[in-house]
Amino acid sequence: MQLGMVGLGRMGGNMAGRLLAAGHRVVGFDRGPEPLRALQAAGGTAAASLADLVRRLEPPRAVWIMLPAGDVTEAVVRELATLLAPGDAIVDGGNSWFKDDVRRAGALASRGLHYLDAGTSGGVWGAERGYCLMVGGPPEAVARLAPVLASLAPGRSGVAPTPGLPAGGGGATASEGWLHCGPSGAGHFVKMIHNGIEYGLMQAYAEGFDILRHAGRETLPADQRYDLDLPAIAELWRRGSVVSSWLLDLAARALAEDPRLEGFEGRVDDSGEGRWTVQAALDEAVPADVITAALYARFRSRQDHTFADKLLSALRRQFGGHGEARKEG
Repeated sequence: MQLGMVGLGRMGGNMAGRLLAAGHRVVGFDRGPEPLRALQAAGGTAAASLADLVRRLEPPRAVWIMLPAGDVTEAVVRELATLLAPGDAIVDGGNSWFKDDVRRAGALASRGLHYLDAGTSGGVWGAERGYCLMVGGPPEAVARLAPVLASLAPGRSGVAPTPGLPAGGGGATASEGWLHCGPSGAGHFVKMIHNGIEYGLMQAYAEGFDILRHAGRETLPADQRYDLDLPAIAELWRRGSVVSSWLLDLAARALAEDPRLEGFEGRVDDSGEGRWTVQAALDEAVPADVITAALYARFRSRQDHTFADKLLSALRRQFGGHGEARKEG
């Protein structure tokens, strides 16, 4: 299948490469020359502009956007809307707010264009591992893009489907790593909650390792002080423990590389989804104590840094290549 890819950064470039390796044809556009050269080296086609990208695609076209949420994505969607024809599709694979998706889908539908929101999880490791995809939009458009979604997704990756999961419906694709979650906005809504949960999980790991790190404090009774090997404990927990996870794998990696996490100050950014998750909980009157506390911990980290904050920063760099938050004030 042929696909346009706008935004060839850490994730967009890797996704384009994964699609090319699977035999799809990718026409890409990016503001920088290096990502375009990398795309061409991988066998893709570089476009000089959005208009050039659209011209190089065969109808019905599909253009996948991998750009930061907000004004940048909004501007690209608006420009593509003037270039594409009825029956074409735009896919936003970034981390847009689901209410923006609902608005965009309505505006584009009046032009005969399909709009899909594809929450994408996998970070910088997705090129190798595949991407977990949470998709919202019209069923017919999702069905047309199923070959692309299947190629980007990890497949079963050695993980057997959950016993009792219905073979039909969403279970069929969920066990392959992608799911049509519902109408416009549903994909990014599910991804938003996914990231809210991620906040809580990361905070729990960070606080736990911070407690372990301080177990040898002189304020504790002498016979209750422990000089613990944190990299070894993280490695231990990866095997057979109920707290094992990919995040723990990344924590173990970060601690092995830098046991005291001296390469991090501990200013932890929040990219929006945590705030939106808390807002959704407020709108629905659903208690979300852990996620809310994890979000507030990130706010606090920009003023006062702990070892837990350093581990949070290390985890964000491990899975997404993210830098630390800018100093405030």
